[in-house]
Amino acid sequence: MEITKICCIGAGYVGGPTMAVIAQKCPNIKVTVVDLNEQRIKDWNDPNTDNIPIYEPGLSEIVAEARGRNLFFSTEVEKAIDEAQVIFISVNTPTKTYGKGKGMAADLKYIELCARQIAKVAKQNKIVVEKSTLPVRTAEAIKSILDNTGNGVQFQILSNPEFLAEGTAVTDLLNPDRILIGGDTTTEGQEAINALVNVYANWVEKDKILTTNVWSSELSKLTANAFLAQRISSINAMSELCEKTGADVSEVAKAIGMDSRIGAKFLKASVGFGGSCFQKDILNLVYIAKSYGLNEVADYWEQVIIMNDHQKRRFSNKIVQTLYNTVADKKITFLGWAFKKDTNDTRESAAIYVADDLINEQAKISVYDPKVQRHKMLSDLDYLETRTKEENSNALTIFENPYESCKGAHAIAVLTEWDEFITYDWQKIYDSMRKPAFLFDGRNILNAKELEKIGFIYKGIGS
Repeated sequence: MEITKICCIGAGYVGGPTMAVIAQKCPNIKVTVVDLNEQRIKDWNDPNTDNIPIYEPGLSEIVAEARGRNLFFSTEVEKAIDEAQVIFISVNTPTKTYGKGKGMAADLKYIELCARQIAKVAKQNKIVVEKSTLPVRTAEAIKSILDNTGNGVQFQILSNPEFLAEGTAVTDLLNPDRILIGGDTTTEGQEAINALVNVYANWVEKDKILTTNVWSSELSKLTANAFLAQRISSINAMSELCEKTGADVSEVAKAIGMDSRIGAKFLKASVGFGGSCFQKDILNLVYIAKSYGLNEVADYWEQVIIMNDHQKRRFSNKIVQTLYNTVADKKITFLGWAFKKDTNDTRESAAIYVADDLINEQAKISVYDPKVQRHKMLSDLDYLETRTKEENSNALTIFENPYESCKGAHAIAVLTEWDEFITYDWQKIYDSMRKPAFLFDGRNILNAKELEKIGFIYKGIGS
């Protein structure tokens, strides 16, 4: 089976970049990305591709090349479903905030809505691909919906999880460590797998395309994120011990990272991990383990989340304690709000929770982030429902100039490792601040010794 028409339901952080790269690398395939959010689709279709809704280095250039040729963004969901041979489901799967599994299980209501819409519209056989991060055995539920509410057509369900790191998503798509495709072991299932393999084979070496059964594919995604998050929480646990003993956590990380059995990646101490995947996927894993009665397994992985939450609280507590146990009416400048550099994604960003703690202490927070807009920062705080929207708006001031954001501040907290922060005139910043001036480096990207020479009282993670 040769694939010539693909539809992706969901124009977010996964669907948009993934489909753009597929379209660029497969000019013979018509790729249509659909979403019910009219503003999001309008932004994807903005003539100035620098204004597309997702910031990823290199993405705007790829969109500019493929859009209008064989890449299209539309709100006509049913039309795209009807025309496509392959339908990717790439919608949000947040952690449940209600009912059974509240706070841990994945909320699959959007997945189910997609399945029912596909079943209603499809008049020909389709391959349906899970691209969203889903709990193991979700494909079984999708297939049940499609087979029992459809129009008698045949569906093959594949699991094709993404392994993208925000900030390097384009590079990860162009040069992936692996492509994972899971499907049924039936003849029809294997034919569907091979059809999707041939799409990726346009630019990915065949030996990097791994095929498995659908359950292994689903669980591999959760496991990968759990292992990566566990490494971050492990090094953050050691950062606190380093502070107490006089060790340097960056030196410890370098020493153990040179062990080939461990490796250096994800061993950078920080204020904690954020993003859309790690916390959600670990909580999902905890919920699945508990549902099978594996309480010790659940407790083990839940501790990764507990350690991450502790690291964020510890950072905000360090700021309060250093500033003479009170930050009331003091200006604290945040450099960075995104959960990591080179993305405008703020989901589960440490900055949100540190700001929340400090606002509770009546601090005045000023923020500069090169890619995150004011309305997004405020909605992040509003989502916590700790205060009224008016209170959050009064407590948070957003600047478009980093030097203005730091002027008159009692302290600076670096919450995102944007490269541009390293290039600043830190003497100029220090001279504009209240004295004594403190700098809390939650990402350890600045040179502590040089900053202390300027006059900053430096407090970094693990220092």
